[in-house]
Amino acid sequence: MKFLDLAKVNIRSGGGGGGCVSFRREKFVEFGGPDGGDGGNGGSVWAEAVEGLNTLIDFRYQQHFFAKSGQPGMGRQKTGKSGEDVVLRVPVGTEILEEDEETLVADLIEPGQRVLLARGGNGGWGNLHFKTATNQAPHRANPGQEGVERALWLRLKLIADAGLVGLPNAGKSTFLAACSNARPKIADYPFTTLVPNLGVVGIDGREFVMADIPGLIAGASEGRGLGDQFLAHVERCEVLLHLVDGTSSTITRDYKTIVEELEAYGYGLSDKPRIVALTKIDALDAATVGRRRRALEKASGGPVLAISAVAGGGMPEVLRAVLARVRPAAEAQEETVKWHP
Repeated sequence: MKFLDLAKVNIRSGGGGGGCVSFRREKFVEFGGPDGGDGGNGGSVWAEAVEGLNTLIDFRYQQHFFAKSGQPGMGRQKTGKSGEDVVLRVPVGTEILEEDEETLVADLIEPGQRVLLARGGNGGWGNLHFKTATNQAPHRANPGQEGVERALWLRLKLIADAGLVGLPNAGKSTFLAACSNARPKIADYPFTTLVPNLGVVGIDGREFVMADIPGLIAGASEGRGLGDQFLAHVERCEVLLHLVDGTSSTITRDYKTIVEELEAYGYGLSDKPRIVALTKIDALDAATVGRRRRALEKASGGPVLAISAVAGGGMPEVLRAVLARVRPAAEAQEETVKWHP
């Protein structure tokens, strides 16, 4: 299934049916009076977050969603049929934005969460509602309210506990494949990963979700390479795992490149907790690993872990470090949900 994380949709709710002007015509009813029914309500347009979806590809082939209008009222006090609602089924983690792509309408982060995007118009009153003591034969009825039409953007931000960042060929896909059941594409050339990948990682009897995004290069915030468009998928992460290629001769520069791109992107990514790891140590001797690890610790100002996703060296230590940052945030959120005044 092709991955798509941004789509534009045009929606319109149904208009209400008009009220009916009618009078009783039964035989032997001398003063029948009005009996016009009300119009039916128009259908509304909803968005609902559902499990099992991880792309907005369905909205590439269908961009227009129009709910049906309500039927007009009829005689004998019959109310017109209401129009059926239209429900947009979107992946969990979808943001709904106004046409300006900035104003947030809703953020669907839980399965089953629903939001009303366009309310259907009310049906008009029939002439029965306008009967009074001084006007016992009204010849008026209300038209139904018109529906609401609007254009919206759907933007998917994958929900993960931890995110992988780094330059192309830093070993992110290999790392994800080694510690989870995810099977991202792995090759010996840059930009192997073209779309984000999710994997469920297990360590010490606990699990968390990790996201792998395409690699960044210098100038990604200006559109170079694949740009920084996929960084939105790690905005919800509690911690970032920054992988640096240990076989590179420019360790410090590689690290600073990613840090600068995170700062240029904004949205609080540069302030998120980061764990730095030196990858591909199986291809280096111990002296080189120690030297490059110290250089990276000096550049990052903190501890640096050394790992080999292929040989499995250092993997449990990295996963435990990530889990230590993920679990407290999840437990704090659970306590907040359980607490009641």
